[in-house]
This record gives sequence, structure tokens and C-alpha cells, in this order.
Amino acid sequence: MKSPLDKSESVFTKAWWLEILTAAPHCIYYFGPFESEGEAARARAGYRVDLEQEGAVVRQTSVMWRTTPAQLTVEYPINATYGLM
Repeated sequence: MKSPLDKSESVFTKAWWLEILTAAPHCIYYFGPFESEGEAARARAGYRVDLEQEGAVVRQTSVMWRTTPAQLTVEYPINATYGLM
């Protein structure tokens, strides 16, 4: 059983994550955590293909060192640009 301290540590612990932004649906997807940047980069194509096979239009993929996202799938408004337009 995890203590409250264990849970709070996971919020501040960083790891490698794959971030994929899609135009349809308008979402940001996070996949991970990965143990290394290389592992995340190698997984990128597979996650992209999976999303595209589900009908998503992938706009951007990024490998990043970050804390655990609060949500693994984030929908954003159609009028938000996030540097995609």
C-alpha cells in the first residue's frame, strides 16, 4: 500500500513521455512513462500509427522529460491553436 508521501513523490518525479497532438480529434495524448529518451522515440511511430488507424489526424509528436501528466488524454477547443495552425 502506498503512503501519501509515495503518491506526492510520483507527482514531482520526472520521466520521459511521448506527447502527440492531433487535429482531429482536437486532443493531446500522453504515452509513457519511458525509462529513456531513446525508448520513447522508438515507441513514437507505433503510437502514431495506432492513432491514425483510429482516424486521428496527427499534427505533432514530441518526446519530453516531464512530470506525470494530470490526464493522459486532453481535449482542447477547436479555436485553440497551440502552435498548430
